[in-house]
Order: sequence, then C-alpha cells, then structure tokens
Amino acid sequence: MIATIPLTRDQFTAAPRVIARIGGLTATARRYPTGIEALTIANARGHVEVLPFMGQMLWDAAFDGLRLTMDSQFDAPRPAATIIGTYGCLGFHSGLLANGVPTAADSHPVHGEFPTCAMDEAWLELGQADGRAFVRLGGRRDHVEGFGPHYRATPSVTLADGQAALDWTMSVQNRSAFAMPLQYMAHLNPAWLDGATIHQPAPWTPERTQVRAAVPAHVAPNPDYLALIGRLADDPARMRVLDMADLDPEQVFYIRRPASDAEGRVSVMLRRPQGDGIAVSYRADHFPHLVRWLLANGDTRVAAFALPSTCEPEGRAAETAKGNIRHLAPGARADFALRVGYLTPAEAATLARAIDNAGAGA
Repeated sequence: MIATIPLTRDQFTAAPRVIARIGGLTATARRYPTGIEALTIANARGHVEVLPFMGQMLWDAAFDGLRLTMDSQFDAPRPAATIIGTYGCLGFHSGLLANGVPTAADSHPVHGEFPTCAMDEAWLELGQADGRAFVRLGGRRDHVEGFGPHYRATPSVTLADGQAALDWTMSVQNRSAFAMPLQYMAHLNPAWLDGATIHQPAPWTPERTQVRAAVPAHVAPNPDYLALIGRLADDPARMRVLDMADLDPEQVFYIRRPASDAEGRVSVMLRRPQGDGIAVSYRADHFPHLVRWLLANGDTRVAAFALPSTCEPEGRAAETAKGNIRHLAPGARADFALRVGYLTPAEAATLARAIDNAGAGA
C-alpha cells in the first residue's frame, strides 16, 4: 500500500521541518531565502534535495560522504525564467518541446521550457517495495499554449531506505489533437572528481566517442580551444581520465551506440582514484542518444559524463535537420527512467569490469 501526501507551498518555511517519515527515511521541507521551496529526502547514507515546484529539479545529493553535485557560483536555487539563471543543480529535465542550445534559426529558450517551470501539483508517496521503505516525490505540469502544444508532464524522484542511488523518471503525454514534437534530455550535472576515470560501454575511438566540432554561440573559441578539439577528435581517450586542472571552454562528446546489458540497460560510471564512484544507468530503448559535457574553470566544475537523451543538444532546427525529433501522436505517452547514485569501491569495481567488457565487445 502507498500513502500519498499532497504538498502545498505554505508547508515550506524558512525553518526546516520534517513532514513525513517511513522506516529510516525522512522528508524535510524548507524554503530558501531566495523564495524557492526545497524538499530533502534522507536516509542513513545520505540525501537528495529536490525543488518540488520548480521543474522538480534535482538540486543536490550526497551519499556516504561524497557530494554528487557540480560546483558552481550558485549557493542556492534562484527564481529564473531559464536554467541559466540557476545553473547549480545536480540535474534538470531538459526539453520538452525543444532541447539544447538554440542557434540563430531557433526561438526556444536554452534547454527548453521545462527546466524551471512552475509545477501545477506536487505530492509525496510513502510505501514499501522489494522489502525496503521508499519515499517518492511526484508532480504534474500541464503545458498549454493557445493554438499550440498541450502536454502533461509527470516527473518523479524516488529514494529507498539504505540505498545510495535514486530513481529519476519523466512521463510526457500529448493532450493536443495534433502531433507533438518531443526533445528530452535527462540533464545530470555530477561533480568533477579530480583524477577520476570514465567507464563507458563503447570504444574510445573517434567514430564511437565523437567530439562536437561545431562551436555553440555561447562559447568564444580561441586557437588553443580549436586545437584541443582537433586533438580530441583524433584521440578522444585523452578525456577518459579527468586529470586536467582546467578545461575551459567546455567539451561535448557524442557516445555512439553504447552497449547495453541483458536487461537492455546502459551503464556509465565516473570512478575516483579512491575506488568509489558515481554511476548512471538507463534503458537504451528510452534514450537513443548519449551525450557528455565536461567543463572545469574557476567558477564551474562539472563532469556530466552521461546525459541520456532523445536527441543531441544543438537546438530544434539542427536536430530537425538530423532527423532526431521524436513526435507523439495525439493522446500518446512517452516514459523515461534512469538511476543515478553513489557506488562503494567494491560496487564500483564490479561495475567497471562489466562496463569495460561491454565496451570492448561493442
């Protein structure tokens, strides 16, 4: 049986307060001085902090003493019309009508309309599954435009007792009488872990780990940057280990045809020299594309080593030209799910072997 608790904005106050408990889990509500509501779901190993009424963004997470979230200039979430105004989170839902960085041919905001949207409804679910208590944050957003798209989005975040990983989902239903274009990326922004190794189930060849050669509008290229792109295009394995003090401007890679396991799941991991790591896994049939974004400078350090997506992040016009736009028929629904979290050294060693073996045979 699952108990459901509706959430309202007035439950979130400056002083944090526990609003639900089950097993070894607590759900704590608070409001940042910036006015943004935050819900922290915690167990004995750590926590995940989510913004229930702002795109259900993953703001922060830490497990077994390791913070999973990127370093940025933002010490708190801020009211913002686009993700650029509050870019300090662990993850956001990029899309859904358009995704990525717009070009001169586009009119959509960067990473689409959803990342900072106001949710129409939010709730908690408390229950038991596979012998563990869990807390799930859910929400609903009806996006309606006059003479335009109409969809319902229902994201969720789930943390179970004793676990150091969370399940992150998004469901999108087209409620219009006309077909709906869909571009969606689960935009996870993990920490840049110095000296960490990326394990991916695909070869580190120029054909399978392809560096983005196109320079986006927000990047000011210089000769050193263009030369680095050339070197990475020839040998992308240069970025297998995060051993650079600085990587600025950003580098983006497209991981082509990553191998999946017997259950159809793709796993990617960032493993620290200490042996532990951060892992992302997802169903290959949910996300046909895998993108990587790396950036390290004095303001921002992020190793987005696995960005599962329905398309590449070059904006609507470019993705349309590539044939990467998915369309939902009237009434049709698309579901997306992934898991992201911390792995102990023993768990990371096991997964590294599995990923590397899959990559060698891919």
